[in-house]
Formats: sequence, C-alpha cells, structure tokens
Amino acid sequence: MENLQLFYILPNGSVVLNGSLDYAKNTFYQIKILAQDGGGWLHNNWTVQKSFTYLSLTIKDVPNLNPRFLNEPYSGSVPENCDLGTIVLTVKAIDQDTGVNDEIFYFITNARVPFVINNTTGTITVSQPLDREQLPSEEVLLEVTAREKDLDIHGKVAQTSTLVTVLVTDVNDNKPQFYNCSLSSCNFASAQNNFVGNIIEHSSSRLPVSNLNIVAHDPDKGINSSFELSLQGPNANAFTVFPTTIVGTGEVQILVQNSTLVDYEISHVMVVQIIANDTGNPTDCCSTATVTIELIDTNDHIPEFPQSTYNLSVEENSPDGTIISQNITAYDPDSGVLGQITYQLLPENILNTFMVNATTGALLVYNGSLLDRETRSVYYANLQAKDGGNLVGTTVLEITVLDVNDMKPVITGSYFISVEEGQNVSTQIKAIDNDQPGSPNSKLSYKILPGLFSNNFTINEDTGEMYSKEPLDREALEDERGQMVVTVMVYDHGEPPLNATVDVTITVGDLNDNIPMFLNQSYEFSVFEDSPGSLVGEVNATDADRTEINSRISFRLESGSGSSNFLIRSSRLGPGNYSGQLSVDPDIFLDYDTLQQKFFTLTVLAENTAADNTGDKANVSVIVHVLDVNDEPPTILPGSLQDVSVAENGTQQGVIHTLNAFDPDTNQSLVFEELAVACFKGDSSAEDVCWDWFVLAPNGSVLVNSLEIDYEVCDRVLLTLRVEDLYTEKGNRYSQNETLRIIITDVNDNAPVFEAISKTFVVVPEISPVDLEVATVKATDADSGRGGTLNFSIISVVFVEDNGASRPFRNLFKVLTTPDKDAYMGSIRVDSNLDESLKGQYKVTVEAKDGEEPVHRAQTVLNIFTVDQSYRIRLQFLSTVEEVQSNSENIKLALTTVTKAAVYVVAIRSTEDTRDTHADAKAVMEVYFVYSNGTALDVNDLSTLIQADPLGLAELVKLGLAVIGPGEVTKPTKEVELIGIIAGLAAFLLIFILIMTLVLVLTTRSYKRKLNAMKALKVATTFNPVTAQQGAGIPGTNQYNAEGANPMLNLPLDPSHDLGFHEDSISVTSMNSLDENTVNAPADDNFEVEQVKMRPTDPTDKEVLVAALNLKEPTKTAYLNTTFTTTDL
Repeated sequence: MENLQLFYILPNGSVVLNGSLDYAKNTFYQIKILAQDGGGWLHNNWTVQKSFTYLSLTIKDVPNLNPRFLNEPYSGSVPENCDLGTIVLTVKAIDQDTGVNDEIFYFITNARVPFVINNTTGTITVSQPLDREQLPSEEVLLEVTAREKDLDIHGKVAQTSTLVTVLVTDVNDNKPQFYNCSLSSCNFASAQNNFVGNIIEHSSSRLPVSNLNIVAHDPDKGINSSFELSLQGPNANAFTVFPTTIVGTGEVQILVQNSTLVDYEISHVMVVQIIANDTGNPTDCCSTATVTIELIDTNDHIPEFPQSTYNLSVEENSPDGTIISQNITAYDPDSGVLGQITYQLLPENILNTFMVNATTGALLVYNGSLLDRETRSVYYANLQAKDGGNLVGTTVLEITVLDVNDMKPVITGSYFISVEEGQNVSTQIKAIDNDQPGSPNSKLSYKILPGLFSNNFTINEDTGEMYSKEPLDREALEDERGQMVVTVMVYDHGEPPLNATVDVTITVGDLNDNIPMFLNQSYEFSVFEDSPGSLVGEVNATDADRTEINSRISFRLESGSGSSNFLIRSSRLGPGNYSGQLSVDPDIFLDYDTLQQKFFTLTVLAENTAADNTGDKANVSVIVHVLDVNDEPPTILPGSLQDVSVAENGTQQGVIHTLNAFDPDTNQSLVFEELAVACFKGDSSAEDVCWDWFVLAPNGSVLVNSLEIDYEVCDRVLLTLRVEDLYTEKGNRYSQNETLRIIITDVNDNAPVFEAISKTFVVVPEISPVDLEVATVKATDADSGRGGTLNFSIISVVFVEDNGASRPFRNLFKVLTTPDKDAYMGSIRVDSNLDESLKGQYKVTVEAKDGEEPVHRAQTVLNIFTVDQSYRIRLQFLSTVEEVQSNSENIKLALTTVTKAAVYVVAIRSTEDTRDTHADAKAVMEVYFVYSNGTALDVNDLSTLIQADPLGLAELVKLGLAVIGPGEVTKPTKEVELIGIIAGLAAFLLIFILIMTLVLVLTTRSYKRKLNAMKALKVATTFNPVTAQQGAGIPGTNQYNAEGANPMLNLPLDPSHDLGFHEDSISVTSMNSLDENTVNAPADDNFEVEQVKMRPTDPTDKEVLVAALNLKEPTKTAYLNTTFTTTDL
C-alpha cells in the first residue's frame, strides 16, 4: 500500500511518477491499469464495460551512494619482528549502488605507520620492521579509506573510511635487566649490575636489606616477561631473594634467610649475586647483579620516620578507637633493645582527642565526641619515636577533620494554601543546610514523598518550586474539609544523606457540579412471604460534591407495577452518602402461592434537592424476589459416601472426591462441614497423625491438604461430616452426621534398612565347606506388598591382608534370603573353597533391594575374619583313634572350658599317618581355637591357658592328652610333652618311690661314689667361681659341664668348672626335653622362682655332692620344675 500513491495515470493514459525512486528499496514495479467506459444499457441492464492490464517498470540504478565496508569493525594481530610483507588482514568494501557496482580502491590515510595496503585487494601487510617495545602503543590504529573509481551523480568522490586496529603481539626477544631506581619513578634508561645495601647484623629472617632500590624489568609482555630470580655467590646461604618470580617489572628485595650467618664480627661486608633467568628465552636468558651488603653493628641511628610531615584525615564524630593511621612507624637500624621503638604523642593536650599505640605507632581516636569540624577543622601534633638507647626522632602530624553529613536541612516557614475548585496552585519551598558550604553535604534538593496526593503535584528538584499538574477537583478529595496534604522532603547529597520534611496543606473550595450516583447498576433483594413491614434491602447513592447542602440526596419509588407494595425511606450515612431502605408496606401481606410472578421490578429515583436543574437525578432498577419459607433439613446422598482410595506421599493432589447433598426447599444454600477426623493403622488408632491430610471444602469437595500422607503410620482415615442449609428459617438446618472412609494405599517410598551388626564373624577356611553359613544380615522395609519384599545380593568381596594390602574376589560367597516376621534374613554362605593360607579379613558388601518400582537399595559391609593354618594345633593322645573319636565331644568340652574359645576339629587320625609325633602317642587331633572377636590361639597361648587351669589339665590328661604341638611339626624340639605334668600329679608319693628305688640300686656302688665325692669336696672348697667356663649341657641334669664330670655318673670333676648354679637367667634354663612347650613352662612371668640359701649340713645325712655344693653358699635363682627334679632322674 506504500507504493499506491507513487504513480498516477492521466485520462489520456499517461502514467506519471508522483515521488522519488530508490533502487536500494525496489528495482521493479508492476502497475495494474483499469480501463472502463461510461456505462450503457445491455439486455435491459445498465452495464459498465472494463478491462485490466499490467505495466512493468524496471528501475535503473545510478551512482548516488558511498561505498560501505563489510564486517566492521576490523581488528587483527601480527607478531613483532615478523617478515616484511606479512599479511595482517584484508578489508572489503562494496559499492552500495548494486546496479552500478563501481571498482573500489583502498588507501591508508594516516601517516608514518609501519603498514601498507594493497589498493585493489584491501590486504594490509607489514611495511617496516616491528618492535613492540619501541612502538608508542602495541595497538596501531589505521584509518583505511575505500574510494570508488568514478565520481557520483553529483560530481563528487564517493568514498568512506573505517578504523582498523592492529595488535602487535609480543615475542620473547628481551632478557630481564636490573635498574637502580624505585618502581614508581624508574625510566629503565640504563641497566646496572652493582648495588650496595646495608643491614644490621643478626637481623631477623625475612627482613630486607636496606638502601637497596633494585628494580628488575623485562620489556616483553605477558608470559614472555616472566622470569625467575635466584641467589648465588659466597654469602647466598645467608639471604634469599624476594620475589622469586616476576612478570614484567617488580621491585627486588634481598631478605635475611639465616640470621646467624649475618654476623658483623665475621664479616663487615657480604656479597651475593642476583640471577634473573628468562626461562622462555634460552638463547639470551640471564642477567646478573652483584649486591654488596654492609653490616651495621652500633647504635648510631635515631629512629627515623619516612616523612617529616604526615597529612592525615579523620571524619568528625568518629567512634573512640577509630584507626586514623596504622603504619606511621619510624625505622631504627640498630639491633636488640637499642632498636626497639616506643611512640608518644605531643603535646599532652592533644591526648584528650587522640592517642597513639606505644608499640606499633598506630594513631587512633581517643574521644570522638570532640571531633567536630564545625568547631575545629585541623589539629597539629608531634609523633615522637624513642629507641632503647633513648634516641628520639619526631615527625609532624597534620590531622584534618573531614566533614560528615551531620547537619539536617532546616525548612523555613509554613505552607497553608487555599484555592477554589478548578484552579491551579503553586508555591516555593525554602530551606538551608549548615554543613560545609559548597560540598555535597550542604547541597539541597527537593522531592515530593509518595502519598495520597503526590501524583497531583510536581516540584523543581533544584529550586523547590511546587505546583499542581492540573486544576484541582474538590470531589476527588476524601477529606470533608477539602484539604490536600503533600509532604515535601528536602535532602542533602552527603553520605548518608540527611533530610527534613514539611507538609504543604492546600484547601480546595466546593462547587455543586455533580449529580447523585447509585453505587450499583441494579439491585436484587429477596423477602419472605407473609412478612408485612419487613426490611427488603437497601440502595445506596452518593453525590460527589463535598458540602452538605450540595450533596444531599432523597429517594422515591417511581410508579409502576408492584410499587404500591413497598415503601422507601432516605437516611444519611455520611457526607454525600445516603441510603434508601426499602421495606414491605405494613398493610400488605405477600403470598408466595398466589403470586403469578415470584418477583417485583421497581425503579428507585435519587434526587439532589439543592440542584438547580430538576433533571439532576439518577434511577436504578430493583428486583425483589418473594421467597418460600425454608423448613426442611438437607440430606447427604448415600452414593457419595462410598470409600475413597488415596495414594500416600501426596502423589494425588487437589480434589479426590465430591460429596452431594439434597434439600427439598426451593431456596437453599448448602454448605458441608467437617466435624471430626479419626486415624487408624490396621485395627489400632493412629491418634491425630492424619488430622491435616484432607480438607472438606464447603462445596463438598474433599481435597488433599498434605504431601506427608504416610501409609506406614496410617492406612485409614474416617471423616465425620454434615451439611448445613444456610437459608433454613424453621426447623433443623443440619443433616445427620455421616462418615466418609478414605483408604490410604501404599507406595514404595522406603529404602531397606539394615539392622546394626553387633557380632564378629570368623571363618576357618580349612573346615569351611560349600554352603557353610559364615555370617548373617538382617534388614527391614517399612513398605508393604512387593515394595516391602527384600532380596539380598553380594556386591563385592575384598580381602584385606594383615599388612594392609587388599585384593578383590568373585564367587567366594553367596547369600540366601529368607523372611523373618517383619524382617528379612540374609545368610552369607561359602560358595567356593577358601584359601587356607590367607591372613586377614574378608570385607563383604551386601545389598538389600526391594521388589517394586522405584526400586530402593541399601548396602552394608561385613567383616569376616579368617583363621589361617598357622593357628592349627596338633594334640597328641595316648589313646587310640577310636577312643579319641568316641571322646571327641568330651575333649572339645574340656578344651572349651579351659580356653573359653570355640573348638574346631580338623581331623583325627593315627600317628602312623603323621610325622614328628611323640613315641607313645597313638592318635593325633588337629584343632583350631577361635574367639568370637576374630582372634585365635597358637601353641604357646594354649599351653599357658592349660597350665593355668589344673582341673582342666587333669581332665585332659584323663582323656589321654600327651603332647601339644603346632599343626605342622618342623622340629622335634617344638613338641610339647605332658608326661612330666602327668607325673607331677603323683606329687611327693612318686618322688619318694623313685628316691628309694635309686638308693637300693646304688647301694653296691656307694663306697666308690663317696670316695669320688670326697675328692670333689676337697677341690670344690678351693674353687673360685669366677674362673668357671660354660660348656655343653648334660642331658638329664640342670647343670652345664665342659667335660661331663658329674659325680652321679662316676666321672672325674674338673676343678676349673663351677659345680654351683649359674646366676644368669640363660645358664639356668633347663635342657630337659620335657620342658619344651609343656604346661609347666609358661611364656610369661608366672613361673615359680625360688631363692635358696644353702646351709652346711652333716655329710652323712645327704649326698656328698650336695654337701660340697652347700659349702659355696651362693644365692641362686633357679627355675624349678615342680613335677620332676631332673638331677634325681
């Protein structure tokens, strides 16, 4: 439609252009041309003949537009030191006159740039060597102009320009250098390799060397400018360099690393070399700076402040303790106490306002209430620094009190304005601020605060001139007096801003310019039959005028059908607000049954009694319904009281059931009411857990009210309810109480829960056949049905060895699931043969999974301890295999009583099938002793326990036990023989019999034996025990002898050997083969030790050898076998 007026046609058929053409918008137009005649009669019909044709116009383009660059903006990058002719980027411009498409040439218009452009292709290349560090900026801005070959239609050059940003990127072609300057003022003109600094001897670690201004600089950029610093030289161990890595430019400090090496007495001067290494430039990487460090020893420095004067500032009214300056500290290069500085603030009267930390020099506010800029704006004080040698340095503190926005604006004058309705109003608000003039704290602005009339006015923010936006309307005001109160805030621009407010009161006069208006477009009332004089309803009308005379309203009924049955009375409710009370005529009795229509349509008029125009009145339609008397109670339909099922966990939301009720009355309003809620779980009460799960709406809808509906705590809800007829006037308004049962259905929402495992599980691999139960787990699931059905599975088995190493296993164990009342038991059983040589424990991960989607899982880890073959013990019996097998239960009972451990019998076999057995043994029982905590007994532990229990020992001996040994015997000396223990039970009776037998046997040889004993006695009396030698033990004796001289064996006694007991613990160890691994040889300290002091006796009473030994009177400590005296043997 925009091209409709671009052309028009003359009556002669000429098509005329009516505007300008733009080739860029349209290159082709098609014009539809209509030709028609003036009309005439054809077959008795007036007919206009016409025909259509189309005119096609092709627009020819002319050069009237400048060229345009494509893909702006342009930016590119090129590395420094690149080859001349390196391509940076290519710009592209087109002729916007697409129908002309003139040839375009390119030029760089800014001079002295190291780039050129191909004037036909637009390719920008490098024309001069590029050194990023020598360029004024690493970004070179090129102005490129694209120019068309021919002039445009106006004879001018058609061209356009664009900016091209070329970033010269850095190449790591510079090594770091050192400069003697401060970082803030360094111009990096000339590098320096020698620096001199000083430091106090024994300065603390990390303290920098003084008087060094070393700046390290690498002119490269970014990662190329990163270099590392390190120290070398004869004193490099005493110092360290900081920082160790610098990117670009950084100050270099030499810090003390080992203060003990910084010793003035050792050397007055120390030298280190700082190595700056550019790791990214291997060809030219490093620079070296030699630092000469002079050590200072004496207290010849007074504390010095970095500045002679410090200009400080503090805000007025700052709280006590506010830190004004934290780092005004003096420097004293002296060491020890002489270098300790204390600070003092002078003069003393300044201490009423400020204070200084004597140790740190921090300046603080002492009494902030005295800081008032309006009273005093500047304080001067001297800060004194005194070192341990009472040398004093001072600096001047100039403390400026900064203005704080603590003065509120003050508004001058009061503002009360009167204006007639329909006029505009304006006024000027004036205020002042006593804060610092010219500062934001005293600059004032004005604004109207949000309020009832804030949108009716506007205010100039800077001048405070307030005026109304439109003429004021008295009727728009609720206030009876016609007052508008606008609150204006005057605020300053301080932080935080302070403000003051003033109320501007505008009183607007009233005009009688409004007619009454009913509040509703129509009214509808109802009245019961047979109720003369009763109130039907009330109509309300208002008059917007605000004075009592202008807003007075009276009501009347317009004559019409049924109007004679009613009366209306006017009453004033408030200013401009009147009501018309409509009532039945006291003499009229309305009969619902005789009325043909059950309603009346009335017209009520509202008139303004003070109006000049009698037509200023309003009317409204009022419909009065005659109602039947409601006297029947409602009932709830039984069909709506059927059971309702709801899934737990709030999976059902909103309305779940709708109750229906019936009332035979013609007018009714039924409302449902919930009376009680009862909660049950099974046949038991669930108390009040479900009281808020459901809500009964007044319309009978039962809604879910909670997301916490839980089948596991309540599966049945009983709602006691009734329905009420709100319109009931006579009789019972309530129905009978009814009960709605809501059944809660279960959802699988609980994960299995494993019960805590208090037992320790132990497995003996050697006697653990397939299907042997080695552990159990127990789990529960609070859900019901398939959601509460559990199934166990083994997820992983990892064996953890005693040395901490672990390795996984598969198919070692399996689990069988069985129900157990309200829980499920998982029996962990052996699924394949276990390795008997492993030492450690199996960590078995068991998973419990329920049987309904969404499936829930839980896992627990069982520790099953293994008892390896090293704990297998061989018990040798004097009884036959058949006797041991028949007594196996008694043997196990006796062993359990002694050890309090579980006894696992591996095998019972004949000694003929074994090796390394006692000569008299006939049967071997191989056993494990395992405790419930996973520990097991070895041979020594078992021997100790049997020895400690004489009754148990006697019972085992009675059952034929002879020897205790390890499961796999490697040496005969490892066997435990119990024959000595058996003989010990005979006690003194057996000993007496043996002695008497020996005496009788040896009577014939007593004379010769006594002669040898006398010779031994003579030698023994002169024997020095110090010269004794230790030799091989004599079997069957408790003594050692190098040559076996023993008077009991009638062999000569070498006087070089001690006949007494050796006093060290090793020499008294019995060599009796019965003592190894016997119950009489415990491994602990509970063995009998007897200290005996031998006394000389009559040689005729005892053996001569004993008498000879008694003469030595040594105090000896010996282990006594209470069962045998081996010498007697």
